[in-house]
Amino acid sequence: MPLAGHGVIDDIQGLLLATLVSSLGLAVLAHDNLLVGGMAGLSLLLHYAFDWPFSVVFVLGNLPFYWLSVRRMGWEFTLKTFAAVAACGALTDLLPRWIDITFSGDSALMSAVIGGCLTGLGILFFVRHRASLGGIGILAIYLQQSRGWNAGLFQLCYDLVLMAVALLVLPASNVAYSVIAALLIGMVLGFNHRPGRYQGRC
Repeated sequence: MPLAGHGVIDDIQGLLLATLVSSLGLAVLAHDNLLVGGMAGLSLLLHYAFDWPFSVVFVLGNLPFYWLSVRRMGWEFTLKTFAAVAACGALTDLLPRWIDITFSGDSALMSAVIGGCLTGLGILFFVRHRASLGGIGILAIYLQQSRGWNAGLFQLCYDLVLMAVALLVLPASNVAYSVIAALLIGMVLGFNHRPGRYQGRC
């Protein structure tokens, strides 16, 4: 029996939920000056270094990657991703104004764990509704399809370079907690985004 695809209402609620969960995760991480990988991580780093609004840096930083997305993933994926990036960027900036994101005890560790898990879940929701948070993931897929490079290895190398550069801006402890957050995002995606584990069509 063929699997049923997502309808318009399915996609709308799924993308709204993905945006809320991802934005909350990124806002939690930003509260303690932590990073993730990919374009979101680079945008957070520029936000910390120059006090530029995360939403503006995130949206502008993703612009060069959309033509790759159209060529490799199609218009539907690209438009959903554009909307996801814009909404997630704006909500990440707005959420701390609406709710108090603080933890007792070792705040940075809690931010890394909770922020990483929430961000991973949000990305998972985006993937299941044919969208993403853009950037380096799109480039990695393009290089894999056009030049045979391993997408996962490329993204890992990028993230390692990003974390190394972050040492010029952030304390080493913040970078270490950021690595924990990035690993948790990878674990959430690795454990949950597998063939046969999900009955909707991506």
